Amino acid sequence: MREMSCREVKIHIAGHRGMVGSAILRRFQARQAAGEDLTLITRTHAELDLSNQSQVRAFMQAERPDVVILAAAKVGGIHANNTYPADFIYENLMIECNVIHQAFDAGVKRLLNLGSSCIYPREAAQPMAEDTLLTGKLEPTNEPYAIAKIAGIKLCESYNRQHGTDYRSVMPTNLYGPGDNFHPENSHVLPALIRRFHEAAEAGLAEVMIWGSGTPRREFLHVDDMAEASLFVLDLDKPRYEANTEPMLSHINVGTGKDISIMELAQLVAGVTGFKGRISNDPTKPDGTMRKLMDVSRLERMGWKARIGLNEGVEDAYRWFLDNQAAARL
Repeated sequence: MREMSCREVKIHIAGHRGMVGSAILRRFQARQAAGEDLTLITRTHAELDLSNQSQVRAFMQAERPDVVILAAAKVGGIHANNTYPADFIYENLMIECNVIHQAFDAGVKRLLNLGSSCIYPREAAQPMAEDTLLTGKLEPTNEPYAIAKIAGIKLCESYNRQHGTDYRSVMPTNLYGPGDNFHPENSHVLPALIRRFHEAAEAGLAEVMIWGSGTPRREFLHVDDMAEASLFVLDLDKPRYEANTEPMLSHINVGTGKDISIMELAQLVAGVTGFKGRISNDPTKPDGTMRKLMDVSRLERMGWKARIGLNEGVEDAYRWFLDNQAAARL
């Protein structure tokens, strides 16, 4: 995107109210404050339903952005994915198809599509490299969502191959941080733990029970690191980006390259929130994939590496939760 810096650049951030989209918006606003000539275009869901083709077409034709960031998605944890599989595959497919195609139709040359690490097979070798995509069966608990995210990658690649666009995809590991969803049933594991341990500490409970065996290992990336990585990939000139990708294997993993067991994570969160009681397990609840660690060597070769450690990041996420409890408790 830097090659556009000699003129005003119009950037549409789809999903600017979400955790990732809002972090990316803050990055662009900082660039504006530093003197970059950027016009940031955002719409709330009430103003623009991204699953509605005619609305997205009218918006793209009217605004004609230079760059589109596709950070909008329907997301949730194991419970939500298991309970609403049709919602997850339908809404995410519609969002991707509408935004990507209508962006192309409006002449958008540069687009960044944000995906998820769940695109990789359940039994993928660890750490998961980009070339393990489509080499095995997906995790059943979030297969519909994963299928939609894979489709988003292939949409971008197909438009690039057929039409010469520059549509890129980044696949983050588990994200957390300011703006996260702390819903007791529909949130991901880390915000769910933060809320549960906070409430247990407040109530003086003697025990907190966590789902599953506690042995699965997960990798966590702070959303501010994800925003920084997203703009890093977006800013890469096309020859450098293409030198590190392939036409039909163009997505880039974004993570820390380090993981932690769910029990270790629970102990970390207990320490941050001040919970002093016992941590037990509920083996009747699903574990999901036993390990999900990203191979981030491709992105590191390009020149980017995560900088926010997990302890520091969880403390930051907990501060945001405390400062926004009314919204976070919804």
